[in-house]
Amino acid sequence: MLQKGDKAPDFTLQAAPGKPLRLSDLHGQNVILAFYPADWSPVCSDQMALYNEMLRFFEKYNAMLLGISVDGVWCHQAFAKDRNLHFNLLSDFEPKGAVSRQYGVYMDGVSQRALFVIDQQRMIQWSYLSPIDQNPGADGILQALESITMTA
Repeated sequence: MLQKGDKAPDFTLQAAPGKPLRLSDLHGQNVILAFYPADWSPVCSDQMALYNEMLRFFEKYNAMLLGISVDGVWCHQAFAKDRNLHFNLLSDFEPKGAVSRQYGVYMDGVSQRALFVIDQQRMIQWSYLSPIDQNPGADGILQALESITMTA
């Protein structure tokens, strides 16, 4: 798993059918990557709903949240619509788990529950691997974003 001080690998994933999103295109923003095992699982649903409620706090730190799992774009669309999510869910579907593997968080056919906070220079400032059955919450993300702000 990539750690603080590592350069965040660039990637392009589908945010919706025909809508690719490339990490390096997010100039001037901090980025939160929230890898998670699967849409619709109870813990993932709670975690993504929490982050949806936290968006205004993330935005205070000029941070964009991106959820990533190996689910397909159509599954992400249905999940986001059902949960009224207002951030991009990226499909690490084809080749399956390629970006999850780049970040060292792919195991047993799914993305592990892992968080990365990346600064505007694309350096990882914080990472955390959570047990798969536990919602890691948002405290670590907010502390990392606060740290970036204090050192900028």
